[in-house]
Amino acid sequence: MFIRFVIDRLDPDSGRRQGILQALRELRDHDLLLPEERDVCDEVFAWLFDNLDRPDTFSRSRKRHAAKVALSWFKPTAREHIARMHVLARVLEAHGLQVDVIEERRPGYIIHEDEYQVVAEPFQETRT
Repeated sequence: MFIRFVIDRLDPDSGRRQGILQALRELRDHDLLLPEERDVCDEVFAWLFDNLDRPDTFSRSRKRHAAKVALSWFKPTAREHIARMHVLARVLEAHGLQVDVIEERRPGYIIHEDEYQVVAEPFQETRT
C-alpha cells in the first residue's frame, strides 16, 4: 500500500485533498506556528529535502504549462520518512486540522518513482 498524508482542504492545482507539507508551509508563511513548531517543521523539512528525491514533473503531459495534478505517495518501506510525517501531522493537529493517512494500492499513472516514493496522476477511482 502507498501512503499519503492529507487534510480536508482541496489543493487548487490538483483539485484533490491538500498534502500536509503544503498545509504546513501555508501556516509557516502566515507566521501561525509557534517558535518550537517552526523549529520542528524546519528540521523535518530539511531532513526530507536531504533524504527524498524531488520529482522533475507533476504531470504526465509534456506541455510546458500543464496542470500539476500528480500526487506524492510514500512506499510502505519508507519507514523513517513516514515517521517524520507523523511528527508534522501532530503540528497540524495542534492547530485544529484533521490529518488523514490514506492507504492506496493503485495511486494512479506513475510518472516518477524512486526508492521511497511514487508520484502519480490519480485514477478516477483513486482515493485522494
